[in-house]
Amino acid sequence: MSAKNYWFAFGIGVTAGAAIALLYAPQTGTKTRKQLRKGVEDAGDYLEDAANYLKEQAERLSKETERAIKRTRGQVEYAVDKASDVVQSAVKTAQSLV
Repeated sequence: MSAKNYWFAFGIGVTAGAAIALLYAPQTGTKTRKQLRKGVEDAGDYLEDAANYLKEQAERLSKETERAIKRTRGQVEYAVDKASDVVQSAVKTAQSLV
């Protein structure tokens, strides 16, 4: 399990545990509802932050992938050019021998 998944599961567990604890706490319903509402808002904020983090990471990985593809493409083109030069040289050598 990755660290991000661990913290996400941990956050969900804490939120669920807090909600259950609030439901069984000896206090007024109004106060409990306010606390639950606050917990839901906090969970929403956490999920929004997690979504933003994931979006940033996806964009970063996308850019890194594009750079790797360009780099690899350049290396392949260089190798093909060199192989073509070798083949042409071999053909010329073979023609001169015939």
